[in-house]
Amino acid sequence: MVESIPKSGGPVAAEVLQDLAAASRVLFTQGVVDGYGHVSMRHPQAPQRFLMSRALAPALVTPADIIEYDLASSPCNAEGRGSFFERFIHGEIYVARPDIMAVVHSHSPSVIPFGLVNVPMQAMFHNAAFIAAGVPVFDIREKFGATDMLCGNTPKAAALAAVMGKRDIVLMRAHGAVACGSTLQLAVFRAVYTEINARIQHWTMALGAGAAPAALDAEEGRLADVVNEVAARRAWEFWRGQVRAQVNW
Repeated sequence: MVESIPKSGGPVAAEVLQDLAAASRVLFTQGVVDGYGHVSMRHPQAPQRFLMSRALAPALVTPADIIEYDLASSPCNAEGRGSFFERFIHGEIYVARPDIMAVVHSHSPSVIPFGLVNVPMQAMFHNAAFIAAGVPVFDIREKFGATDMLCGNTPKAAALAAVMGKRDIVLMRAHGAVACGSTLQLAVFRAVYTEINARIQHWTMALGAGAAPAALDAEEGRLADVVNEVAARRAWEFWRGQVRAQVNW
């Protein structure tokens, strides 16, 4: 039996595809992803579809590599291009959270330890204000036992989305993290500052010899994040400009 190909949500502006490809490269230059990791965005005209690169190292992504998917994470226009095994993370978050417009999955090294020990990640400074709402940890073995640690199907990815809940970040034990946003630019901003915040927390804990840091509380985080949702555009324009200077699209 031949699988039916999902219908496309319609054409996407070249500038949108360029920004999504640039986001992948920005995440690489900022040390959030390396040869692995991926970023997606919801289709601008069709909320039941999302856009994501073919399986490719993030620093190599171009607009021509972008594939459209339905929310079951089935490709609409793969045309022989391979898909990321963990694309289901993106699809199930879009299903669970209609307010989310972009998703970043990474394995940034400073973040991983917080999914391995009983030390919660806290918002160390205002740029990471969203962390003050709490950072849950998804432990895949709690529901699925011993696995390859990858959310490579709908049930595993749905379980991850459920643990994330209404927050905009979730850690994955012994794997990595997911950061989300109401725009592509904000999701990239949050992914970058999750990694930076993790480094600062490591340093702070070392300096304080285990003393509790004077991190942002929930209300401070809420207030600062309102400002960051606008300020993230400034960082994006700088990062996007760096990519633009290196490519001809």
